[in-house]
Amino acid sequence: MPKPEEARYTKTHEWIALEGDQSLVGVSDHAQHEMGDVVFVELPKMNQKLEKDKPCTVVESVKSAFDIYAPVAGEVSAVNAAVTGDPAIINQSPLEKGWLFKMKAANPEDLKTLMDWNAYQEFIKQGVH
Repeated sequence: MPKPEEARYTKTHEWIALEGDQSLVGVSDHAQHEMGDVVFVELPKMNQKLEKDKPCTVVESVKSAFDIYAPVAGEVSAVNAAVTGDPAIINQSPLEKGWLFKMKAANPEDLKTLMDWNAYQEFIKQGVH
């Protein structure tokens, strides 16, 4: 499982981390704090083709429902069924146990276009999201 510094981040608060030839995707720790208690997750389908910056997952909390966007284009290769059975895992462990799905990026180089840990921290501090 990735350390926060190993992941890349989007402006919509998803993280993605390369794991071999696959990438894990989830919501950032910052996002799960903003969402509040997560009570429901709708994951993408296996082998679903994802378009960069398009909604692919829904996370519902006690506050609202949130679209989760694909950080890069690619295809879903695995889903984390544990989060559908116990959505609170996202709040407890957003980068380790609370990942949402794995994907095979259409172009792994696209990950380099996303924010690294330091840039993401600066983005959060700006409060423009």
